[in-house]
Amino acid sequence: MLMSSGNWEELTSLDRLILNVIQSNFPLSPRPFRIVAEKVGSTEEEVLERVRLLKERKIIRRLGGVFDSHKMGFVSTLVALQVLPERIEQVAEEISALPGVTHNYQRDHLFNLWFTLTCPSDEALEKALGAIEALPGVIKLLRFPALQTFKIGVNLPL
Repeated sequence: MLMSSGNWEELTSLDRLILNVIQSNFPLSPRPFRIVAEKVGSTEEEVLERVRLLKERKIIRRLGGVFDSHKMGFVSTLVALQVLPERIEQVAEEISALPGVTHNYQRDHLFNLWFTLTCPSDEALEKALGAIEALPGVIKLLRFPALQTFKIGVNLPL
């Protein structure tokens, strides 16, 4: 689960309980929200509604699994783009729409847009990078292939 910045003060105690469960212990079940509801003392319907509202408010940006793409035969790279400031929003939207990108972030730097791109093959990665480099407003693309794998996982106790 990726969480976005938001107004944390507006979270209800139920929201906080739900977020604590789903960010680190999401049930693998045909009815995962029923199990979450049991853990937080609520109903499945109420948990589904709270998650929908949290997504609508962009507190939750994405709810999904994290897989070891390399073990699955995929290739990935960290990408830094130098983008014209007046085009950064449009380029970021196009980058976010790519199937191998979960998120991107803007930096206060010459290379002002960063993201990780994962593709099923080296050929697909090269093709995607070429298309990205050709986007209007992209000045330069740098790629940083992973040399070492680091465990990802951040839990934000609420």
